[in-house]
Amino acid sequence: MPHEAMRQLFDVPVARTDLGNMPALPAIYPKYDAPIVTSGDGQRSLIRAHWGFLTPNKSKKTGNWLKPQAWNNTRDDKIRSASLWKDSFVNRRCLVPATAYAEAIGRNPAMYHWFNVADAAGFAFAGIWRHQRGTLGETEIDAMVFSIVTTSPNSLAAHYHTRMPLVLAPDDYEMWLNGDPDEAVELLEAFPAERMQVIGEGIGMREEPE
Repeated sequence: MPHEAMRQLFDVPVARTDLGNMPALPAIYPKYDAPIVTSGDGQRSLIRAHWGFLTPNKSKKTGNWLKPQAWNNTRDDKIRSASLWKDSFVNRRCLVPATAYAEAIGRNPAMYHWFNVADAAGFAFAGIWRHQRGTLGETEIDAMVFSIVTTSPNSLAAHYHTRMPLVLAPDDYEMWLNGDPDEAVELLEAFPAERMQVIGEGIGMREEPE
């Protein structure tokens, strides 16, 4: 979505829109930047963040440090217990704007299947975020990072994958952002299949940036 469309859809004031020179993106990919909606001081903000919580990564063969491991997804059944995610779930939940998402089946080539929410100009995934600062192996990190929550699939998504991103209904945005953890955990369930649709499929439909 263009910036203005995201701002209106998620009720973000102009003064709290901080995406810098990020253009409207044709797609977002793990390990790249994307817009997210956060909340604080009673207002929502639209900011730029890096997709994937980062952890140290060392080669088992050589013992050398590699690029940090990126945890793009957060399992709903571990979000309250895993040390990587639980503090962000309690204190830093976010919305991840989207107009569709893809699931791949097979490899070389993969077949991509695209889903969206029927009759919606856009929607949001449930996410968590944090500010990571420090050294991971030999890599210096100072970035806002986020991870998308996944859950067991509904009857439509189950034909394509064993998990699906946690899509939120608009009426649940505020509870996800600002509800206490015991309220927010009630939202950890699949979006209704009857409100979703498959909008396309094809080989090589997802091309990551160079």
